[in-house]
Amino acid sequence: MSEIFREIDEELRRDNLLKLWSRYGRYVIAVAILALAVAGGIAAWRAHQLSERQAQSARFASALALARAGKNTDAATVFATIDKDGGGYSVLASFENAALLAKAGERKKAAAAYDRIAEASGLSPTFRELAVLLSVMQESLDADPKAAIGRLAPLTAAGVPWRPTALELTAAAQLKLGDKKAALEIYKGLADDLTAPRGLRARAAEMAAALAS
Repeated sequence: MSEIFREIDEELRRDNLLKLWSRYGRYVIAVAILALAVAGGIAAWRAHQLSERQAQSARFASALALARAGKNTDAATVFATIDKDGGGYSVLASFENAALLAKAGERKKAAAAYDRIAEASGLSPTFRELAVLLSVMQESLDADPKAAIGRLAPLTAAGVPWRPTALELTAAAQLKLGDKKAALEIYKGLADDLTAPRGLRARAAEMAAALAS
């Protein structure tokens, strides 16, 4: 008797499933097709992005090779193109282009290029701060030490990765302004700062010793 009831129950379930499929089956198929289309589109987009990154990487490498070979004009052209196209290598290309200007002795143009990087929207604070630091190194330190100190001030805060270099530049600017006491204090602090690079600490110790004598 229980076997009969089980068979009847299975038939009822099968009948219900058939009714549900006849009513909603086309929607299930449509959803499945849409899911496959979306998955395929995502896969195609990822493949496209990978291809773009690989192409940009190859162009960036070729620009570096041109720069190493002394073909700075050609390298600058490629870097400018990469920067304009955007993407992962855009920021690196803009830094390299500014560095080429500095290498050519075009310090004002290099400083302006670094300033443009620092003002670019969507850039991480680390890159912005580095651009400010390099800009000051190119022009502001010599042209206007007081302005250089002001621009470097945010970079001397604790936790900023460029803090030791910013402090060293600030000390140099203080010396240009004739404030040996302020410069000496900075150099002493840097000489004792175990988080600062060893070479920078050694320079700071030498400067502190020279100013204290």
